[in-house]
Amino acid sequence: MDTIYALATAPGRAGVAVVRVSGPQAISACAHLCGDVPPARYASLRSLRDRGDLIDEALVIVFEPGSSFTGEAVVEFQTHGSSAVVARLLIALSALDGLRVAEAGEFTRRALENERLDLARVEGLSDLIDAETEAQRQQAMRGFTGEMARRTEEWRTALLRAIALVEATIDFADEEVPVDVGPEVLEIVDRLIREFGREIEGVSIAEQVRHGFEVAIVGPPNAGKSTLLNRLAGRDAAITSDRAGTTRDVIEVRMDVGGIPVTILDTAGLRESEDEVEAIGIGRARSRAEDADLRIFMGGEDLGVSSRDGDVRVVGKCDLGTEGPGLPVSGMTGQGIEELLARIESALRERVNLAGTATRVRHREVLSAASRALEDARVLLYPDASNAELCAEDLRRAVRALDSMVGRIGVEDVLGEIFSSFCIGK
Repeated sequence: MDTIYALATAPGRAGVAVVRVSGPQAISACAHLCGDVPPARYASLRSLRDRGDLIDEALVIVFEPGSSFTGEAVVEFQTHGSSAVVARLLIALSALDGLRVAEAGEFTRRALENERLDLARVEGLSDLIDAETEAQRQQAMRGFTGEMARRTEEWRTALLRAIALVEATIDFADEEVPVDVGPEVLEIVDRLIREFGREIEGVSIAEQVRHGFEVAIVGPPNAGKSTLLNRLAGRDAAITSDRAGTTRDVIEVRMDVGGIPVTILDTAGLRESEDEVEAIGIGRARSRAEDADLRIFMGGEDLGVSSRDGDVRVVGKCDLGTEGPGLPVSGMTGQGIEELLARIESALRERVNLAGTATRVRHREVLSAASRALEDARVLLYPDASNAELCAEDLRRAVRALDSMVGRIGVEDVLGEIFSSFCIGK
């Protein structure tokens, strides 16, 4: 393989920058820049020089093949976080034979190819890099630490047991099999179908955790929706006015609510309007509110938007003495805001807790394929053993589907999409 290098930390001014080199020429590149090769896996202070020119004083860490993130020989240069220092070091590396700049996600791809990571852990790492909230971090860590791989291996082991039992009836077809294997195979198949079903249902929630939940503020004009949004956001995200119909389009504010990623939507006031532009805004407001994961209703009427479990009803402008059914809130004074956020968090937390180990659409597709194979096998289990060979093949189909979960087989078509989301240097 080529030897690759890249800045592994964010570009720009910082206290420390890390430049990573991986591949067969990594050690020789280290010797060229440092004058020698420091002991493996110890941070050693070295002067980095290129043709006699001092680049920087840096900590250098050498990883031998088999003990690094990529599984290859790796050298990390921890320099001062100056853009000029990093640029000079990258120029020096580019001049060495056999070295080239890494592509996006190439270090992680080599970790996969060298069996340092499985595909499910790679996806977890991608999510961890992108995590902005605690819920996202926790979900990503479950993938990165191998929980999906462990569950997959447990399912695979159970299926191999079922295949062995079914094939026993084929091998001894002309003899009397001492034990009826059907009940045990049926128990394994039914259990896995149930477990796959629960995981499949949880993927949509996991996707929402990754991308964020949407919470729409819904109500009539001049109910205080934009003022409430500004209070929740902690800034003037929306224009506020005593004039009804100020908000024409949907305004979005990204927030962290108790560790859960949430986008708050301020929508146009819902009413009948002859103003063409306002009517378009009202139509968009109703559409986004219907599609939102949760709604905050201001006022006693739903105004054509359906109310669902978990939605919150509030009474806005309570500082002006406004009364009605719901939680009194004031975007001006902040009254009731903490309780409103607590209710939003509680409603969304119940959904977050429904997420399982499977977290991506790809996982759902794999588990759906495995589940279909098990349903086919279940049909063939009875009423007799004449279909044992076909049943065993359906069980093997389920195993092959699970093998694609962790990247053992048949995943080349998805690798490009997965690694394109990684930054260069990872």
